[in-house]
This record gives sequence, C-alpha cells and structure tokens, in this order.
Amino acid sequence: MSKGLPKRSEDYSQWYNELVKKADLAENSPVRGCMVIKPYGFAVWEKMQAILDKMFKETGHSNAYFPIFIPKSYLSKEADHVEGFAKECAVVTHYRLKQADDKSGLVVDPEAKLEEELIVRPTSETVIWNTYKQWIQSYRDLPLKINQWANVVRWEMRTRLFLRTTEFLWQEGHTAHATEAEAKEETLLMLQVYTDFVQNFMALPVIQGVKTESERFAGAVDTYCMETLMQDGKALQAGTSHFLGQNFAKAFDVKFATRDGGLEYVWGTSWGVSTRLMGALIMAHSDDKGLVLPPRLAPKQVVIIPIFKNEDELEAIDAVARGIIGQLKELNITADFDDRDTQKPGWKFAEYELKGVPVRIAIGPRDLDNGTVELARRDTSEKISLSQQEVAPKVKYILSEMQDSIYKKALKFRDEHITTVNTFDEFKQVLKNKGGFIKAHWDGTAETEMRIKEETKATIRCIPLNQGAKAGSCIYSGKPSVQQVYFAKAY
Repeated sequence: MSKGLPKRSEDYSQWYNELVKKADLAENSPVRGCMVIKPYGFAVWEKMQAILDKMFKETGHSNAYFPIFIPKSYLSKEADHVEGFAKECAVVTHYRLKQADDKSGLVVDPEAKLEEELIVRPTSETVIWNTYKQWIQSYRDLPLKINQWANVVRWEMRTRLFLRTTEFLWQEGHTAHATEAEAKEETLLMLQVYTDFVQNFMALPVIQGVKTESERFAGAVDTYCMETLMQDGKALQAGTSHFLGQNFAKAFDVKFATRDGGLEYVWGTSWGVSTRLMGALIMAHSDDKGLVLPPRLAPKQVVIIPIFKNEDELEAIDAVARGIIGQLKELNITADFDDRDTQKPGWKFAEYELKGVPVRIAIGPRDLDNGTVELARRDTSEKISLSQQEVAPKVKYILSEMQDSIYKKALKFRDEHITTVNTFDEFKQVLKNKGGFIKAHWDGTAETEMRIKEETKATIRCIPLNQGAKAGSCIYSGKPSVQQVYFAKAY
C-alpha cells in the first residue's frame, strides 16, 4: 500500500498529494479546484467538528445557518471587506437555463438575468450583520454568540487538496457585544479555544500572535492567529480570530439601546477554522509509510486483524476479538475487527499503516493456544506480545502515551526550527538552508514587510503575543525596532 508514496525528503509536495489520495482522504472533483472528501477523510473531519462544536457550546455559543447567496450590495457596504474579497468571489447572474435554439445543448437564458447579482458565500459577515440588525434592539439582546458550520467559495488559481481549494468546509463564529472590552475578550477566548483544540487533539504546537495590517482579515481591526510548522519547514496558519470593532455594525447600522437610555453601535468578532486543519494534521505528523493520526482524532483507534487458515480458526479468533472490542468500548476506545477474506493479513497491515490507525492487533492460531495477541503501534512501529487480559488497559495507556509522544515530537521539531537572526544576510541563509520560523526585528512599516516578501517569499506570520517591548534594529532597514516578529515561508 505505501510503496507508491514518494519520500518526503525527495518530493514533499508530491508525497503529500499522493498520501491524501492513497489513504482515501480526498480526491479531485470534476470542477477545477474543488474536492471530493471521501468517507475516511470525512470521518476525521467529523471528529474535529464534534470536538470543536462541543467546545463552542461550552463557551456559550449556539449554532445557526445563513444563506449561501449574498446580495452584491451587502458586500460593498464595508469598504475594506469588499476590497479584500472582490477578486475571489463567484457571482450568480442568472437563474435559469434553456435549450439552445439549434438544440445543441443548454445555454443561459438571457431573459432570466437577476435584478441584483448574488455572491456565493466567501465568508458571512455581511449577511449575518444584516440579520443582526433585526435581532439586536437592546442591551438585553447582547451578547449574541452564533456559530455556523458551512461551506464557502473563494476562487483560487492554485489549489491543493485540503490546503487551498475553491470550495471548502469550515465553521465561522460571529458575535456581537455591548462593549469593546467584551468583544476583545471574546476574540482572545476563541483564539485560546482553537489553541487548546490544535494542541490537545491535533497534537500540534502553535505560536499565538496578531497579524500585521497587510495580513489582517478584510474589515477587521485586529486579527489574531495561531501558526504551526510543517515537516518541510513551512508555516501553516491553523486558525484566526478577528476583533471587528464597530466596522460591520456601522456598515449595517446595528445599534442597541443601552441601560442608561442611549443608543450605541455594537462591537463584533468573527473567527473560523476550516478543512485546512486536515492538511495540517497530515503534513505535521505523517511519515513515508503513510498517515500518523493522533489517537484522539483517529476514526478507528484500534483494528484487530485475524490470521487464520480455516473457518474454525476464524470463529475462535472472532470470539476473542469480540471480547476485546467490548472491553475497549467500555473505555471509550473505538475498535474494529477486520475479518475480510478478500485480502491477506499482510495487505491489511499495510493498509492500516497507510491510514494511520494508531494501534494494530494481530491474533493467529498460536496466539489462541497461548492466550496472547501481538500489538503494534503506528507511531514507532514497536511490536509487543501480551496476554489477552492485558489488552484493554495496555491499549488505553498506549493511546494516551502516543498522543503525548506525537505532540512532543512536533514540539521538538518546531523548537529546533525557530532561529533568531540579527541581519538580513543571516535571514536569507536560514531561510535557504534550514527553513522554519525566523525570529527577527522589524521596523513596523508595510514597505519593509513588502520588500522582504518580494525578495525572499517569506512573510510575517505573526507578531507574538505577550512578548513585551524589546529594542533592536530592523534586519532589513536598520531602523529602530521595538518588537521581534516571526517570519516564514507558508502555505
């Protein structure tokens, strides 16, 4: 199964593309830039979705759904927002097709032109804030905390499965508050929720920070982010949380009656993560044999494979396997018994290795005689023999240890690939020979940021939170700098 995978060291990009397809996660669709998420890939996304949804509800948010079509006039109400998304929008201009006059096929009916064009949702701030105008009248209606699970469309020229597609799945939170302080608190709260999820479930360390003005979400006052590092030394933005100030409230005239009888604009936030997290999960942990899934996100945490020559042996192994699966279920561990007779055990071993199943258990005739099983863990390929009575507690321990071990490995890699530099020559050398995050002084100007990007293709990933003032000189301009930022090449 894994023989067809290129080596990461030889062609990381091709390794990723092939792994996504061979592990049955996703494939390209007939529509350029879109993807079909296959059942196994969607099972991973469903686990992410379920965990995040629980975290959102625990922090006081409710789910709703808003239309996929947005009137063009809505998008133009917030100037920065329309400028940021205008080049990525798919536009609906007609509502009907008809048979061509020469019967050659279907054509757009020119008589069915819409009075106003509709934008296929690139993000939902505009349609949601237009709705909030009806929902918010008084301080009693605040805070309003809504989340939406949806798909969005952003027209992309260069696409890659999960990482950058024309259509993708995501969630977007949109909240409204009575005060600036409450909205800022919400923005940072959701950044922390995302951080907890990515670190504790995806086993991926993050750097929290705020985006520069040029990298900020269109229409936001501040964009907070969490940056992760992939095995090829490139950064990947795993999620963002935006403090919108009163920009959208003013654009859509969303006011509320205050406790003292005044009338004020509300304060807003928005925040989101997408199926891009699937790409991060794959690239951060997997190896040349296939996926390495953190146990907390694996659709199947354990698979039991029988090794048998006849039906009597299979029947006996089945009885043992069912007992083990029952014990694992009591520990909230998902397990499956693969008794297919269409594939040999060796083929199954390779298949589950490719798909990143954390623990594989093999049971054969000799194991039946000895009351044992052979257990193999995906991350280290270590194999151990243990009694059938030990399986459930041992698997529980291993899964916990694996989750921690995968995180520590990613953390070690990340920390080894953070380099502080003091000159632009150093910067370029590290970028060329090592990659990763480069910590350096920046003079705070958009001009310097742009020139560094043009000359090296590296961008400022974030201004790290809570670093405090640290005087120095900009690596590019030599001008005084009061802060260090993280640069990297990124997805």
